Amino acid sequence: MYVCICRQITDSQIREFCSEGSRRMADIREKLGVASECGKCGRHAMSIVSEFKGSANFVNAAVA
Repeated sequence: MYVCICRQITDSQIREFCSEGSRRMADIREKLGVASECGKCGRHAMSIVSEFKGSANFVNAAVA
């Protein structure tokens, strides 16, 4: 599904980028351009990034 219409960025692209280790919205914006035009996609993009922040904390806690 498209998250950012201005840049034609999908949720899959954001998830792929996050799965490669990026956990900050600033990184997503810089790499993919999400929320850099009209900004309407920012909230949805941030919710996707937050999914990975939570899972990263859980994985790190299990490893430690």
